[in-house]
Amino acid sequence: MSAGRPTFGERLSAATAEHGPLCVGIDPHPALLAAWGLTDDADGLRAFALTVVDALGGQVAALKPQAALFERHGSRGVAVLEDVVAAARAARTLTIVDAKRGDIGSTMQGYADAYLRDGSPLAGDALTVSPYLGFGSLAPAVEAAHATGRGLFVLCLTSNPEGADVQHATDTRGRSVAAEIAARAAELNAPAGAEGHLGSVGLVVGATVGDAASEHGVDLAAVNGPLLAPGVGAQGAGGAELAAVFGDARPAVLASSSRGVLAAGPDARALLAAARRAADDARAALGA
Repeated sequence: MSAGRPTFGERLSAATAEHGPLCVGIDPHPALLAAWGLTDDADGLRAFALTVVDALGGQVAALKPQAALFERHGSRGVAVLEDVVAAARAARTLTIVDAKRGDIGSTMQGYADAYLRDGSPLAGDALTVSPYLGFGSLAPAVEAAHATGRGLFVLCLTSNPEGADVQHATDTRGRSVAAEIAARAAELNAPAGAEGHLGSVGLVVGATVGDAASEHGVDLAAVNGPLLAPGVGAQGAGGAELAAVFGDARPAVLASSSRGVLAAGPDARALLAAARRAADDARAALGA
C-alpha cells in the first residue's frame, strides 16, 4: 500500500462518522438532464455533474459517478468523468467510480490500471467490480487496490430480478454463489479486521433484496468490509427494508441515493438540503 496513506476502509469510516452513512450517486440520466433544463450532450453532462460536486463536495461521505452515463457521450463524456473525479478529490470527498468492471488476465489488469492506479485520471477512491467470471479473476484489481490504498465494491446481491439466476444458484456443496463471494471478500479483509477497522473490499448489496442474504447463507456481518446499498430513497428502501436486508451488519452499510437527492436540483442549496435529509434518514435507519 502507498506509504502513509490510510486505507480506503479507514477513510470511509472517518467520512461516514463526519457526514453520515450516505453516498450520493451522480447519475446523469437523460430525463434528469431534461428536468434540470440541460441538453443531453457532453455540455449538459458537465454542467449537471459538476453542479452536484460543487453542491455536495465536503458535505457527504462519498459521491458515486455512474460511468456508463458518462461513457454514452463518448470521449467528451469520459473527460467529464475525469473532471468529476478531480473535483471531488479537490473537495476532499471520496469517490466510488461505479463502472462494474470484470474481465480476465491482461484485460482486467487494464481496467485496474485505468481505475485504481495512482496517476490515472479515472482513479477515484474505490471501484465497483463484477466477480462473475470467477472471484479469482478480480486479482489484478485486488492487488492494485491494496497497493494504492483504494477500495473495491464487489457485486454480491443485486436488486435486478435477473441477478437471482446467478447469485442464488448453489454449488455441489449447497453454497450459494453470493455466499461464496461474501466469504472471499471476508478472507481479503481478515488482516484489516484484526486491527479493529473495516477492510477495503466491500460488497454491493441492494437495499431492496429483502431476506435474500439470510435465505441464501450470505454472512454480511462476517465480511468486515463496507456494504454499498443502492436503492435507498426513490427506489423504496427505508429503515424497515435496511433492517431486513442487513440485520447485524447495518453498522457497515453505506446507503446510496441518487434520484432521491438529484431530483432536488439544479439549485445547490436544495441539493444540499436533500442530501442532508437523506443522510439523517440513513443514520436513523441504520442506527448510526
